[in-house]
Amino acid sequence: QVQLVESGGGLVQAGGSLRLSCAASGRTFNIYTMGWFRQAPGKEREFVAAISWTGPRTYYAASAKGRFTISRDNAKNTVYLQMNSLKPEDTAVYYCATKGYDSGDYDYWGQGTQVTVSS
Repeated sequence: QVQLVESGGGLVQAGGSLRLSCAASGRTFNIYTMGWFRQAPGKEREFVAAISWTGPRTYYAASAKGRFTISRDNAKNTVYLQMNSLKPEDTAVYYCATKGYDSGDYDYWGQGTQVTVSS
């Protein structure tokens, strides 16, 4: 199993920035991709960004491209999501998740961290 713990959420004004962190432990050797998702009240969970655990590949949702940056520190088993130019519509619970080499989808999830952007 992989355990994930997110941190870094909070309340910020529109136009501000936050950096989310996701620390992984357990079977980290099996991680193929780590991703960030979010879920706003009354809405379905949506993909935000992902990064390969080895190699340079990154992926972004259209809503995140140009404002958010995903990065990783393999030595710390941690993935970050730098969020700039935040908008009220970015308000959501943000979750990190992992996809393993032996799985077809994201199968381990963190508990989530709340991001609230005030107008």
